[in-house]
Amino acid sequence: MTKKLYYLFLICITILCFVSCSDKDNEIIEPEIVKALPVINVDSIFINLDNEIIKKKAASVDKVMSNLRKKVGFNGTVLYAEQGRIIYNKAWGFRDLRKRRDSLQVEDRFQLSSVSKMFTAEAIMILKNEGKIDYDTDIREYIPEFPYEGITTRLLLHHRSGLSRYESLADTKWPDRKKPFLNEDMIKYYATHKPDPYFKPDGGFNYSNVNYALLASIIERTSSMSFADYMKVKIFEPIGMNDSYIYEMDPNSNVSQYIEDIVQGYYMDRRRPMQAPNEYLNGVKGDKMMISNTEDMFKFMTAVDYGLLLPDSIQDEAFKPGSPKSRKRKDNYGFGWRIPSKHPGCYFHYGWWKAYRSFFIRDDVNDKTIIVLTNTNKGPNSDHFWKIINDKTNPIPPASVNITYWETQIGSRFPYSSYRQRVIEE
Repeated sequence: MTKKLYYLFLICITILCFVSCSDKDNEIIEPEIVKALPVINVDSIFINLDNEIIKKKAASVDKVMSNLRKKVGFNGTVLYAEQGRIIYNKAWGFRDLRKRRDSLQVEDRFQLSSVSKMFTAEAIMILKNEGKIDYDTDIREYIPEFPYEGITTRLLLHHRSGLSRYESLADTKWPDRKKPFLNEDMIKYYATHKPDPYFKPDGGFNYSNVNYALLASIIERTSSMSFADYMKVKIFEPIGMNDSYIYEMDPNSNVSQYIEDIVQGYYMDRRRPMQAPNEYLNGVKGDKMMISNTEDMFKFMTAVDYGLLLPDSIQDEAFKPGSPKSRKRKDNYGFGWRIPSKHPGCYFHYGWWKAYRSFFIRDDVNDKTIIVLTNTNKGPNSDHFWKIINDKTNPIPPASVNITYWETQIGSRFPYSSYRQRVIEE
């Protein structure tokens, strides 16, 4: 063998050895072995790291509510959420306050009182998005028999119609309080008796239930559906609010003694708690008479935040001030939401009606929500709940993966990625 061939032989042997050793060190893993390897959910690592902070935040909310229970006898349900996560959801007290029995549960349903208005406003905005109403058209386009000129849907939404209270009209004129006073009766009474307005349309702001009762009637006239059915089809069913409905009275029956299947309200300013009876004015809907619980209401907030019900251009109007700034008025009013000057980036609504009190506060900047439902006419004021919202200790970080409450709880996908940055899927 020549020297040249010898060297070539050595080179070939070296290459073969190197390849052989490399193959042993880097064996191909068969698919069956890959399947057997453990799957690590990276997102769960971040969530677990957040658990201690979430526990501390929940404990701080619980401390506030425990003190309110001891000091003022708080009786109701509370849900607090931050960064899209329910941090705290708890019931305090009893369904039966006279005998102090039947502990409240978080899924219990309450009458929302005026917090119903934000849902009525949402339904009006859905009609607007469908092209069935115009905010700035005289409402006589939809309710021809209404006797007042120049009132628009927008003015009703902003409480700037100037109309006097329907409650006063009914208390004076309605002949039989065993019979329910309904929305159509309200319209008929305004047409018949023509009570003087407080001011001309758009001449000022006056928070009055008549505005949102008329909005419910506009929904019925323009959709050819009952208000209860429209809310069910357009809001409750699409976003899984399975425990929510609009209470309706039968015009051909006497007023029932109590409203069935919900937590009963109690008047606490007597020697013993007195159960609040049903009454004839509960026949008017839109301004009140929505039945729900805290979890369903949080689903609604999530749907609004993620743009499930409306596009941004329509939804955003709900949170825009509807009246000029005034020294006499601390808060402004959008579409079904109060807008506080003291808390920029927040909006809220409270409710009180016949022994039910409710609170709904949303901090849009820091993604915080508190919902409180009570079945007593007396209890803590809203300052305690604002303190929870404004508490900056133990801030909850955003979820490492933006999986919505809807997707994880209901088991179906949101059609949009987020309220502010939406990706329209073809």
